[in-house]
Amino acid sequence: VGRKRMDDERWIEDDVHNALRAKELVLPIYKACSPQLGLRRHFVRLLVFLSNSCELCLTAQHLAIYLLDFLMDHYDISVMQLNFISFVCLTLASKFEEKRVRIPRLQHLNYLARICGIDVVLNKKDMLEMELQLLQELRWCINIPTPAHYISYYLSVSVSEKDLYNGWPIPSLTGFKELVQKYAYYFLEISVQDHNFLHFRPSLIAAASVCASRTCMEIFPPWTKDLASLTHYSFADIAQCTNMMLRLYVNDIEEADNIQKVTIQHQNQEAGGNLSHQVTTQAVFQQSNYNPLGQHSNTSSHFHSAVQDLCAAYRESLQACRSTGQLADRASGSQDSCADSQGSLWPSGHSLPIQ
Repeated sequence: VGRKRMDDERWIEDDVHNALRAKELVLPIYKACSPQLGLRRHFVRLLVFLSNSCELCLTAQHLAIYLLDFLMDHYDISVMQLNFISFVCLTLASKFEEKRVRIPRLQHLNYLARICGIDVVLNKKDMLEMELQLLQELRWCINIPTPAHYISYYLSVSVSEKDLYNGWPIPSLTGFKELVQKYAYYFLEISVQDHNFLHFRPSLIAAASVCASRTCMEIFPPWTKDLASLTHYSFADIAQCTNMMLRLYVNDIEEADNIQKVTIQHQNQEAGGNLSHQVTTQAVFQQSNYNPLGQHSNTSSHFHSAVQDLCAAYRESLQACRSTGQLADRASGSQDSCADSQGSLWPSGHSLPIQ
């Protein structure tokens, strides 16, 4: 009975996946022609902050960002209007993706607007009118697939017993799946920050997130037959999107390293200044708790803080550049033909596929 139930659930998941894939084929082509395109990242980060503050699900967050992109790509909207519309996109997405009790209340949204320093006062009448206009522009079709709708389905086969880590079998499938999942959600967050990812289909972005995660974890091969069968994407299909993600990943690690260096310099300067002051005044003062890195983490987006949390654990993967070539040689005899075409993600002398 348990086996039959699992098969039924898999059949339902496959059917939902196929329906979403059919819907994404008719999504409007993103033109990146908004006069306010340079401000897009600011408003995306605003939506991420609002959705996290309201504890909304990831699909609601991604849908709200899609709705904002849709409006910006089709209309010339002032900055003041974009502030208001961002809240409208959030409420409309939450009404579709969340339960009724999870929909943000107007009072709470006005509170969030104040703490964000946004000069806007939300009222029910204006919000409903704008929601109605947005629904009419979408022709009442708000069941829109985003990468967040695919990711959990693709993660179900993200790691298998046939995979290799440093040339050896995976020591802990559960542990590796959890780490791949963390990476995958991180790469999804990267994808919403950069408008260039909107030129890819949502399902491809989700698939590339899994591939990029396996690459960072040094799991070989980066793309398996099981993943190709489930996602309907070959390695060649997702290679460009995966490489874009990995470039941003490396840039973020370098940025985190630079922040840490600045922090150490500030702490050394403070220590030197405190010591000098103690010598001249012969007074003992308590050391300051000032922490530039902590301040940066509070004011920056969740996107950056996630990298700072992960990069310390994963920086060793960047140092093991030569081991990947050896790993490929050891594993070549035991992997299927799907791995043969994936050499570009494991080039000699590089731990990441940066071209």
